[in-house]
Amino acid sequence: MTSADLLVERDGPLLLLTLNRPGAFNALNLAILDALAHALAEAAGDVRAVVVTGAGERAFSAGADLKELAGMDADAARRLIGRGQRVFRALEQSRVPVIAAVNGLALGGGFELALACTLPVLSTRARLGLPEAGLGLIPGYGGTQRLPRSVGSRVAAHLMLTGARLDPDRAYTLGLTPVPPVEPDRLAATARELALTIAAQGPLAVRAILQAMRAGADAPIEAGLAAEAGLAALAIAGAESTEGVTAFLERRTPEFPDPPTEEAR
Repeated sequence: MTSADLLVERDGPLLLLTLNRPGAFNALNLAILDALAHALAEAAGDVRAVVVTGAGERAFSAGADLKELAGMDADAARRLIGRGQRVFRALEQSRVPVIAAVNGLALGGGFELALACTLPVLSTRARLGLPEAGLGLIPGYGGTQRLPRSVGSRVAAHLMLTGARLDPDRAYTLGLTPVPPVEPDRLAATARELALTIAAQGPLAVRAILQAMRAGADAPIEAGLAAEAGLAALAIAGAESTEGVTAFLERRTPEFPDPPTEEAR
């Protein structure tokens, strides 16, 4: 499936996804949601990281397409919301890291998209927020769940109940991004450098780290530690660690092979 609303490009070990509705502030319509889901599901086994960004300088995404929402009854709205939640959950559970390069506005569903990604990177022009309450709406693509987990319940409540926007410095202080904000002309390069740094690590190790983190996210620490122990043991016994340790001892850069196809998704 292809869509002019989402540009899909390979860059070595990276998959680049660009929301391509700059005239509509890259609003998330059903075509974009479907194209995102398809791109993730069909990603080749040699993809080691994904970068998501928005076309143009004004917006990463200003949120859901309000023209699609207008006039919907509750049943139709529930189906659309369910579709968006499933797509964002697939992003969140991707076996490879997903980096959001946030340029300009990331509001409503656009902020929710960034929250579902593994690592957001923000330009100094980024502005983030969940302003739905001011429209008589509430976040529907995971914002009420992911934002409190990211910044705590009181900060999240304040942002959602007032519609306040976060500037990138405040977002960095709150831990929404691990990377200090960068100038707009450095955003794409910074996100790419981060993605390539991750892509140079052992791909199975990267996926196992993500899996272990998710296993323990909403579980008692004992369950998380058990998951970590099992995955760490598999890594120690695997060929990937043999190459990594051998390369370290030989003082050379490791050459990690791509995982088998069935491990790619």
